[in-house]
Amino acid sequence: MTSTALFLPCAAGVEELLADECRRLLGDVRLDLARGGVTVHGDERTAMRLNLGSRLAQRVLWPLAHGAYRDEHDLYDLGRQVRWGDWITPRQTLRVDSTAQRSPLRSLNFANLRIKDAVCDVLREATGERPSVDTRHPDLPLALHLSPTHATLYVDTSGEALFKRGWREAKGEAPLKETLAAAMLAAAGWQGRAEDGPLFDPCCGAGTIAIEAAQIACGIAPGSQRRFAFERLLPFRAHLGAWREMQREAQAAVHAPAVMVHAGDVSFRMTDFAARNAERAGVRHAIDFKTADALQRPAPAPAGVLMLNPPYGERIEAKGSGQGGRAEGAGAGRGGQAFEGGGTPADFFAQLASQWKRHYPGWTAWVLSPDMKLPSLMRLKESRRMPMWNGPIECRLFRFDLVAGSAR
Repeated sequence: MTSTALFLPCAAGVEELLADECRRLLGDVRLDLARGGVTVHGDERTAMRLNLGSRLAQRVLWPLAHGAYRDEHDLYDLGRQVRWGDWITPRQTLRVDSTAQRSPLRSLNFANLRIKDAVCDVLREATGERPSVDTRHPDLPLALHLSPTHATLYVDTSGEALFKRGWREAKGEAPLKETLAAAMLAAAGWQGRAEDGPLFDPCCGAGTIAIEAAQIACGIAPGSQRRFAFERLLPFRAHLGAWREMQREAQAAVHAPAVMVHAGDVSFRMTDFAARNAERAGVRHAIDFKTADALQRPAPAPAGVLMLNPPYGERIEAKGSGQGGRAEGAGAGRGGQAFEGGGTPADFFAQLASQWKRHYPGWTAWVLSPDMKLPSLMRLKESRRMPMWNGPIECRLFRFDLVAGSAR
């Protein structure tokens, strides 16, 4: 087996949570935190276990080459340093994707092309044949990262991003990524144990938070319903027996939930979407879905955890109550657009806080929002706020410890 420094990118603000997850999955492992991800020292089986079990990582990247560059010619030279015949045959396919931070290059597409040329030239010189490009389902997905002065080339052992768990078909207009839903649950410390109490998303949209929570409660590995790029790569072929054993162990670890997950949405359409998604995810039995207005629904248990991601103007156009189409959450808008129950965003959050004070004392609420003034809108005092990014949108995950009456 080959030991290397795997890089697991994640959303900004999630790095420490990802490091804790890696320790739970791997035990005593050497790892280093960096901005935007975690480096884990391991081998092929480490990469396989992380792909199968990580809820927070975006991908599992295997480093190939690193060096200084000034132009695309330097990138071509960097690509030629790799023995590509150790990774794929000429009959297989590849794709190159790139990310950059203040790179001096004018075109990332041209950078991708030069790496592709290097792979093809190395294989043609060695075998007389060259691989082709497949932009949808390549056998060898490559990730090129460019800093202002240095380039790093990785094999993406995941293939498709890890937030694609393999169950989602029905989507709202602005679906929450599964990795972000998992980060919200990890930040709250909710692990589906009896002592964690039930979880309730009253604005569930397509059901991502509820489904992620139910899979945690049932012990379902996030990667158990999908395929990975490493399954087609030459260095991993000797380890596919171990991979099948990991899959069998993951299946044997599935169990009945210790606590119930509750979810609802004001839209019948979105509740139906969420229920069908839950069926495909194997957790329909673990989630109690009800179509109901978040401003009116009573608490499903004496105490528990509320968790919601109400839409906001940057993310989705407003959808008023009864509009049919729904977002991944309660309502959305800015500038006086209608929210669930009608009214402005300030009206909605004020009414939601009043509902919680009356009917949810003893619960803990976690709300993801880009509005740093959300506690003022809700007239509640947060006990914690954590920076999190929803794609390009900077947000805060607010915690409110609910008591009857005013919580200020």
